[in-house]
Amino acid sequence: MTTLTATAAPDTRSLPATARLLWDMTRPRVLLLVLFTALPALAMAGGGWPELGLSLLVLTGTALCGGACSVLNAYVERDSDAHMARTRQRPLPAASMAPWHALLYGLALSVASVALLGWVGGAVAAVVGAVNILFYVVVYTAWLKRRTPQNIVIGGAAGATAPIIAEAALTGQITSASLILFLIIFTWTPPHFWAIALFRKDEYAAAGLPMMPNVVGDQGTRWRMLAYTLVLIPITIAPVWVGHLGWLYGAAAVALGGWFTWHNVRVIQAANHDQDRAMFKASILYLFLLFGIMLVDLAVPTQLL
Repeated sequence: MTTLTATAAPDTRSLPATARLLWDMTRPRVLLLVLFTALPALAMAGGGWPELGLSLLVLTGTALCGGACSVLNAYVERDSDAHMARTRQRPLPAASMAPWHALLYGLALSVASVALLGWVGGAVAAVVGAVNILFYVVVYTAWLKRRTPQNIVIGGAAGATAPIIAEAALTGQITSASLILFLIIFTWTPPHFWAIALFRKDEYAAAGLPMMPNVVGDQGTRWRMLAYTLVLIPITIAPVWVGHLGWLYGAAAVALGGWFTWHNVRVIQAANHDQDRAMFKASILYLFLLFGIMLVDLAVPTQLL
């Protein structure tokens, strides 16, 4: 592909400006949502909330892992990002940072993440963190994303691993607690990202990315979003079935599942990009509320439920 990324200007930024640029490279809004999904795993895996210092170390290692994925993703996709309105102002296509600086930054975050996770949680945590980075950058970003419309389905595994990383760092093992949370995020990912792909279809086409709407059409994509949502609902109830969460969460999960399904049905009926945008926003709110009620359920004493 022809390289479109502009040549970075000589670095004359102040230290605060440089720090802000490095922070922006980690995609902090995405990172905060990722960390939020890791929080319930801390209590579910340990049978109660761990002490604050340990929790902060686990979350820091998880954050470094997510930041490394974002920065290395930006490095690999710097040319295709220049084709898309929502990404062309990112530091690399906007020439705010030299590509090799971003590569070194991403590698440094990767090493720091794996080292911290290994120090806190041992070999299992370090391996999970390293595999997550390699899968996201090499398998998803560099290989799958340009080759199949199922890219986001398979690649969603990398974005869903925060609970597994957190549990592995906290306990040195992986159990049903974090695996169920992983499955929830994994199954939620296609409806979420395909909503973006619907109203950004032309941009993805210009970037040469075979997203689902560009391959099967808009309505075909919307029906697939509904199918994944219907599979998602029983998975969200699984933490109650296996005893990790109580009826308060279970009732909320059923109600939220109905609300999210209704949004999917509206998307199919409306068949327009305004509703696709609404679906995208609803998907973020849905995940936030779902994991938020997990935290509420875990905070309420069992005898009160």
